[in-house]
Amino acid sequence: MNSALCERDFLRLSSLIHDECGIKMPSQKKIMLEARLRKRLRKLGMQSFREYCEYLFSDEGMGREVIHMVDVVTTNKTDFFREPRHFDYLTGTAVPELMKTLGAGITREMEVWSAGCSTGEEPYTIAMVLNEFRGLRPSFNFRIIATDISTKVLEMAVRGVYKQEKADMIPPGLKKKYLLRSRDRERGLVRIAPELRSQVEFRRVNFMGEDFGVRKPVDIIFCRNVIIYFDRPAQERLVKRLCGHLVPGGYLFMGHSETLSGLRVPLLSTGPMIYRKPL
Repeated sequence: MNSALCERDFLRLSSLIHDECGIKMPSQKKIMLEARLRKRLRKLGMQSFREYCEYLFSDEGMGREVIHMVDVVTTNKTDFFREPRHFDYLTGTAVPELMKTLGAGITREMEVWSAGCSTGEEPYTIAMVLNEFRGLRPSFNFRIIATDISTKVLEMAVRGVYKQEKADMIPPGLKKKYLLRSRDRERGLVRIAPELRSQVEFRRVNFMGEDFGVRKPVDIIFCRNVIIYFDRPAQERLVKRLCGHLVPGGYLFMGHSETLSGLRVPLLSTGPMIYRKPL
């Protein structure tokens, strides 16, 4: 296999990646892109990046291969209870405030969106803490949708099977309540319990697309460690569009490595990387 990705093909690929999913691909990421795309070359039995690019940019490739290219290029790092203070704020402040001011979760379902959900750890964490909250308020009702651009990670999320060490951050009581251990203990796998899996609806959404497919106004959006991969104009466009789906008074949770500073968006800061749309 020809191991080098030439500059011309790199520029074509980086431009396509930016257009398709908004991800910046500067020259210093060329080696990373080569390494990730080799998986596709091997899968397709191709010998060079030039051959791959000729296929990718053909009519057939644009119809069939782009989605697979996006799968190998996107970064999908996540954990259960990542940035745990967000979940404390969720049930300690955001949910009670939305119940009080909007009747969310009481007079209607509370709508929660995990945008950029990766392999599912975030939405399943949200489901766990909201279920625990409902234990104190039995009339509380909620719905979770979880979206990602990668079909590969969505398949893993729907399956809900993880290595046992991935569950280390889950509090023991919740682990016992919401996880099933594999009968073959040597495999070291756990699975999200069926009742919790049934509470999360997974869909594919491309943030560069015209329609996110979210039909109801949303009370809470988690979009953490997603916009960090976009350039500033794309970040501002995306956050504005997310705000368009939020109810007045709704909350947006961002990742701690991200900043909305300098972006013209209709949000007020209420905590570390927690924002609220004005009522």
